[in-house]
Amino acid sequence: MTTDPREAGPRPPFPGDQQQEKPGLTSKMTPPPDHGEESYVGKGLLADRVALITGGDSGIGRAVAIAYAREGADVAISYLPVEQSDAEETARWVRQAGRRCALLPGDLADEGHCRTLVAQTVAELGGIDILVNNAAAQVINNELGDVNAADLENSFRVNVFAMFYLAQAAVARMKPGSTIINTTSVQAKVAGEKMLIYSATKGAIASLTISLSNLLAPQGIRVNCVAPGPIWTPIQPIVKTPEELATIGEKTPLGRAGQPAELAPAYVLLASGEGSYISGALIPVTGGMPML
Repeated sequence: MTTDPREAGPRPPFPGDQQQEKPGLTSKMTPPPDHGEESYVGKGLLADRVALITGGDSGIGRAVAIAYAREGADVAISYLPVEQSDAEETARWVRQAGRRCALLPGDLADEGHCRTLVAQTVAELGGIDILVNNAAAQVINNELGDVNAADLENSFRVNVFAMFYLAQAAVARMKPGSTIINTTSVQAKVAGEKMLIYSATKGAIASLTISLSNLLAPQGIRVNCVAPGPIWTPIQPIVKTPEELATIGEKTPLGRAGQPAELAPAYVLLASGEGSYISGALIPVTGGMPML
């Protein structure tokens, strides 16, 4: 494996003509994303812990699920019912690592489902030590007039409101030493002009992380977030034009899109005892894109 970060993953151009309808499937992507299936080696950092990962069927969520399983954790993943095939593939890798995997389909826009997810995780896996709020909805606008109430409401319900509901339900079951990890984005600071709603939700997540960290620190629960840059996941062929898809990541300092596997170590650090003095932090994994 190369140690040159410019060559650690595929570089553009990507095949541009591979658009998908929401929510997108990994199996339809060329080249296939790397989730660490053949590369991630665990060290027992999460032995016998239980993690709930939203959006765990594909992309960053799948990479985190594989890494957590190889670190010794049992994993529950939430996803939309139409993503069942991707979820089953993630479960196969988790179980191949010798860990249990609970498959929990449903819509995070539903408050009741968010609370049920935690109850199901506890019922099937015996507890909850790690909550990874990773799932997200993304919409694109070309003009301000493109923004509509339905997109606003759904994006905030899935990206932000769900984090409140899941955290409320999970913290009631968590012990000192537990962790919550939220996925924000470089868009929380870069805020591209075509991502008005998405950027707003990701900025909210970054602020929520700090507030929640301060609130839960007296209970011994750490809260942090990871900010990905452009990552090769199923969200890309949903929202990007063929021209944008072909050149994804080209403008980052490293000149390429990141692979989901390159995010997993950050989530492992934040979930494990190796990160015991990290709380309220935002860790950029952006290919060099600044978050100032």
